[in-house]
Amino acid sequence: MSTIHILGIAGTFMGGVAALAREQGLTVRGSDQAIYPPMSTQLEQLGITLDPGYRADSVGTDCDEVVVGNALSRGNPAVEAVLDAGQRYISGAQWLSEQVLPGRDTLAVAGTHGKTTTTTILTWLLQAAGREPGFLIGGVAEDFGVSARLGSGREFVVEADEYDTAFFDKRSKFVHYRPLVAILNNLEFDHADIFPDVVAIQRQFHHLVRTVPARGRLIVNGEDARLAEVLAMGCWTPVERFGFDPALEWSAALVHADGSRFRVAHRGVDVGEVQWSLLGRHNVLNGLAALAAAHAVGVEPAQVIPALATFRSVKRRMEVIGSADGVTVYDDFAHHPTAIHTTLEGLRAKVGDARIVVAMEPRSNSMRLGAHAQALAPSLDLADAVVFLHRPELAWDAAAVIAAVRGDAHAVPDTDALLAQLGRVVAPGDHVVFMSNGGFDGAPRRFLAQLQAS
Repeated sequence: MSTIHILGIAGTFMGGVAALAREQGLTVRGSDQAIYPPMSTQLEQLGITLDPGYRADSVGTDCDEVVVGNALSRGNPAVEAVLDAGQRYISGAQWLSEQVLPGRDTLAVAGTHGKTTTTTILTWLLQAAGREPGFLIGGVAEDFGVSARLGSGREFVVEADEYDTAFFDKRSKFVHYRPLVAILNNLEFDHADIFPDVVAIQRQFHHLVRTVPARGRLIVNGEDARLAEVLAMGCWTPVERFGFDPALEWSAALVHADGSRFRVAHRGVDVGEVQWSLLGRHNVLNGLAALAAAHAVGVEPAQVIPALATFRSVKRRMEVIGSADGVTVYDDFAHHPTAIHTTLEGLRAKVGDARIVVAMEPRSNSMRLGAHAQALAPSLDLADAVVFLHRPELAWDAAAVIAAVRGDAHAVPDTDALLAQLGRVVAPGDHVVFMSNGGFDGAPRRFLAQLQAS
């Protein structure tokens, strides 16, 4: 039995690679320096040995292949040891393209926002159609209990990230997947640590467009001007656009303003009404894109729309983790101003005049570099109060952002201080949303426990 060691195994993508390799019968080991739920829980349930930290001896000499995550760089002790020993190494995206995707119809979901949710919706629709798809999702899907599986069907659905592949491969991960169907959800500037501007990101998206065959399909947000510019660079695949404009091939009409009910039309013909637990116009677009992609591989929308009524989404996507003393607590992954705004917009439409309190950890590389600092305060306009976790190592001054926030805003230096400040700010009837793309030191559940003990 072959043994692989995954460096960066607790990342959402690499954790999925680990699950697929384990399902293939490989012995899987791994290392990471930030191991937290839900991925740590999944890895433990799969019986995968986790080695905390990166050391020169992290990867054993008995390892047949090392799969390297894109968070690792030259100078990392484990990376340097692998190179010096001459061990075989590969990126996670290339491993997936070589070991899982051959012979499958790959459906790739790309975009600055909504990739994880849309990938999960599409997988759920294919499952409802009896396709038994394989998938790799950048999060743990509530309805499947895991972030990845091989599946017995022809289709494989993959969250197609534009972030770079590895220290030795600076192309976006999604160029490895060669999809039959690609969803392009939206395109904004992000990943300021690797992209100098939005044009550089558009170029990578066009690399993806170049790989989709003429017999395939591009499912494109028809309201995104930057995606239109990508297609103008050259397109060799039939395109179907989606959005709220009835003139598009796929359109949605809201029945409820919060996005929990909407009607779907294909080429102007009504095909059914979605009723589900998700909120916000952004999730309506996610659902519309998924329905269009499923249709591209032969699934009739009317057949699977009823299945969305029981769809439970992904952990940490506006996940309600509990309520106490009249306060509802959510855990959310939003880490870009646009995602923050659309998430709060959906919640505001649902809760009306109830107070919304946001606890935010600016943790993504773009956030920490200050790339989104000017857009951050406006994205929080729908919140009544905001508490920022402004760790000492944050490169930008939060004072200007706090001054520009419409509601009550505070910055605190650590999680204990954040929980204490929330205790002073929050009142019965409030909705408290924790926003971070990291572990947040377990703050959401710690705050819920704090409420329950009060």
